Amino acid sequence: MTEQQRGYWRVSDGSAVSATQAHIVWTRAAYPALVEVARRYHGVITYADLAEAVQEASGVRTRVNQRHWIGKVLSLVILEAHRRGDPPLTALVVHAADGKVGVGYQEVLAVAGQPPVAQEMDREQHAAAARLACYRHFGADDLPADGGTPALAPRLRASVARKAVVTAAPPRPPAICPTCFLQLPATRVCDSCGATIAP
Repeated sequence: MTEQQRGYWRVSDGSAVSATQAHIVWTRAAYPALVEVARRYHGVITYADLAEAVQEASGVRTRVNQRHWIGKVLSLVILEAHRRGDPPLTALVVHAADGKVGVGYQEVLAVAGQPPVAQEMDREQHAAAARLACYRHFGADDLPADGGTPALAPRLRASVARKAVVTAAPPRPPAICPTCFLQLPATRVCDSCGATIAP
């Protein structure tokens, strides 16, 4: 089995790279990639897209699923952002399926000396505020004149809006038999007289 099949390698010559070396190289590629995302107001990037971007930019690749290493790279990005005095760029990285930063975001809080956030939506709101700090710090092109407002990632924002509409819809009144004045079952056929009410 070649190194390319089992580990990490440089595309240029196929030479083996240790996992630790790969994480460092990918961190160096991730930082400017995330700064570019921060230059788009309400911009975010998925974990998978960032994983592909850092491999492409660095010329170091792996067949190991990104779930097993992207967190290590983002941990290094968190430390580097803190060292530079930059906002936490990792707030820009979200899951494709739901638009959430996920539990790994707690590390941002730990590095900043803040207590962990227990509630999922509180964590997402914190990340939204951190993203806004990134947009402001790195000069997002279309940042509103008023400085903008924190916002959930687009996919999560859409999901929350859909749930709000469903929650806000008034409950449908129960169907009542016009003859017996009894509430109809789900079949909308009266158990007493057999009358059927159209939906």
